[in-house]
Amino acid sequence: MKTPVLLAAILLLPASVASVGTGVPLAPITTGATARAAGPGQAGMPTTAARPGARASWQWPLAPRPEVLRGFDPPPKPWLSGHRGVDLGTAGAGTEVHAPAAGTVSFAGVVVDRPVITIDHGGGLRSSFEPVESTLPQGAAVAAGQVIGTVLPGHCPPAQCLHWGVRDGGDYVNPLQFVLDLRPSILLPLAGGP
Repeated sequence: MKTPVLLAAILLLPASVASVGTGVPLAPITTGATARAAGPGQAGMPTTAARPGARASWQWPLAPRPEVLRGFDPPPKPWLSGHRGVDLGTAGAGTEVHAPAAGTVSFAGVVVDRPVITIDHGGGLRSSFEPVESTLPQGAAVAAGQVIGTVLPGHCPPAQCLHWGVRDGGDYVNPLQFVLDLRPSILLPLAGGP
């Protein structure tokens, strides 16, 4: 590849292709069949075609922008084990969790042994966070960016993290598609090039 073409290819890559913090590869991910590819030291992330027009539209649930400690890695079959969300690094217990988009609290309680809060954003989209202590009752309206609770210890020991999952209808989808533009880059020929 000629040097100007290579340089143009690098300059056209979106910022979302850059590292999210731990070398977790970013790829367009929604529902459907998955293909796994992981290099040494990378968490395997399934890849499928992105929804038409999928782009970043929500905000991160933690501020400042957190490190992604573990990526989205759903199982090939719904009944198998997998990672149906992302784990985001926090400053520790007590870190504020913000609503990534406006919605209504559809659940606030304990699931198995962890406190969970779920927000229904409408259109079939629901996001869940754990372990999060919240005083918001079921049915409470929340605005984008509003504090919905605080992180409790217990997930990702010894580091502290927040697990963020998103469902679109009955399917788990990659939460990162709502805060990063995960669409593939398209390289165009340079004017006057071969």
